[in-house]
Amino acid sequence: MAQNATVCRVHLQLADMDRHHYADYTHTLAQHPSETEERLMMRLLAFMLRADERLEFTRGLCVDDEPDLWRKSYSGEVELWIEVGLPSDKRIRKACNRSSQVLVLAYGSDQAVTPWWDGIKGNVHRFDNLEVIRIPAQQSQALAALVERGMHLQVTIEDGQVWVSNANETVSVEGVQIWPE
Repeated sequence: MAQNATVCRVHLQLADMDRHHYADYTHTLAQHPSETEERLMMRLLAFMLRADERLEFTRGLCVDDEPDLWRKSYSGEVELWIEVGLPSDKRIRKACNRSSQVLVLAYGSDQAVTPWWDGIKGNVHRFDNLEVIRIPAQQSQALAALVERGMHLQVTIEDGQVWVSNANETVSVEGVQIWPE
């Protein structure tokens, strides 16, 4: 018998002082049975970093032809393509050719992220529309500890640092830009 997705309802109160973007967002996220809570929160963090009324979560793990999140223009062109995790260089090339901007939010241990980046950077360095941000494992795991079926999160972004708070605790996240160098 197949497992069903876990549904998480998320309410974000976002204050992004770096972009002067202040808004409330409500999302219903489906956590695929094979998706970890850490990956779910990395998708949510990606939304926080680029929040916009047209930025949307896609079908994600279920569909090879879509990123984790994207923002499309009003005429349907992909303006922003966001991948979470450690995508292949082929997938990144495809994204860079289909979208005006591509963001990869890489997370995991140094033993996973460093060899991944060393293995693909030679194949993706020519793309001017690519940005790769690494989230340290300790921070991504701390975010995963905030997961609940109903989340009410306050998010403040200032000088590249993200503070995510629920009623009980606050997690600080500061990504490291690894591309462009």
